Amino acid sequence: MGLGKTLSTLTAIADLQLLEDLGKVLIVAPLAVARNTWPDEIHKWDSTKGLSYSTILGSAQQRSAALQQTTDLYITNRENVPWLVEYYGRKWPFKTVVIDELSSFKSPQAKRFKALRKVRPLMHRVIGLTGTPAPNSLMDLWPQMYLLDRGTRLGLTIGDYRRTYFHPGMQSGYVVYNWVLNPGADKTIYDRIGDITISMQSKELLDLPPRTDNIVQVEMTPKETEQYKQLQKDYVLPELGDDGVTASNAAVLANKLLQLANGAIYDDDGKTIKVHDHKLDALANIIDEAQGQSVLVFYQFKHDAERILKKFPQAKRLDTGSDDVHRWNAGKIPMLLAQPQSAGHGLNLQAGGHIIVWFGLTWSLEYYQQANARLMRQGQTQPVIVHHIITKDTIDERVMTVLQGKARGQAALLNAVKAQLGE
Repeated sequence: MGLGKTLSTLTAIADLQLLEDLGKVLIVAPLAVARNTWPDEIHKWDSTKGLSYSTILGSAQQRSAALQQTTDLYITNRENVPWLVEYYGRKWPFKTVVIDELSSFKSPQAKRFKALRKVRPLMHRVIGLTGTPAPNSLMDLWPQMYLLDRGTRLGLTIGDYRRTYFHPGMQSGYVVYNWVLNPGADKTIYDRIGDITISMQSKELLDLPPRTDNIVQVEMTPKETEQYKQLQKDYVLPELGDDGVTASNAAVLANKLLQLANGAIYDDDGKTIKVHDHKLDALANIIDEAQGQSVLVFYQFKHDAERILKKFPQAKRLDTGSDDVHRWNAGKIPMLLAQPQSAGHGLNLQAGGHIIVWFGLTWSLEYYQQANARLMRQGQTQPVIVHHIITKDTIDERVMTVLQGKARGQAALLNAVKAQLGE
């Protein structure tokens, strides 16, 4: 992350065009990255300014019109992939395809993967870019590698891949709940894909400023703690909202507990119930200490953003369809709110600030790492500070442990819930 994959790819395309016929070139990226990052990088560098492009975004009519243009690059978002495949069918025109954030194609059941798989034989060259290739486990690699080599290295099906490199973990009869990597299988997998993979780490190649991780702990009142424990134990809080708050299963409970730790929670009718302002007060202290420097705040739930916006009039929620990215990098937005799911990949925000605040945590290590890399990347000139506002004796502490690398993924979060229930 942060090593300039976009620029490297654009430069390679510009150079290759002088040597061979690349045909039509398609770039698939997250929406914000397709709209902002790729066009910005094309305009920014002398080596890529000569590349023309068309963005395949907006309504179906706008996308169709953009496809009619004669240009070097066609840039679209990953959600449009099924539409694009259906639009062209067997007349797929793109010989060269770049998949930015290849890890977002890690599910073999996803429509976007199935659509690209259908037209993969019609592509001559496929390039995949990602800073987090296996965010949950090496099981995530098979769909990504299949789009590159059509199963040559890791097997023609996910079943082949599983049977070769994994064995069943938890299971009930014929139902397997998780797969465990065979001893030494990781090295075998790395060897198999090594000839078409370039792996680099920014800490080895760039002289980046230091990063400081800071834990800002807040504490709930005895009454609030009692409410938290009741929800944790009984999956229900009858006294909150008109109809109370209930959690139907462990996954829902995990989200409800995270909301409660943040200071507000949705009741059964979807209404926001405010419980406390401890994290808002901690955020106010961080803003004061920043002394006018811009701050990037990551939130998880909509009611978090709404409460932050109400308390801090200078704050602006990131709209990737506007010029917010440019305004932030120009120092015109003092406090930018972003959700890691939508802003955690590909956006260049390092010019606008060096202070991150996690108001609400995400269980996803991929989203966490990618979000922090929006500032901790090439071009950053100041030491990066990452504040984590943690509510004491809540699931926040468990999630922080997950993110620190002692465990991974959604399963780890659910295990954290079970651990708290056990206590």
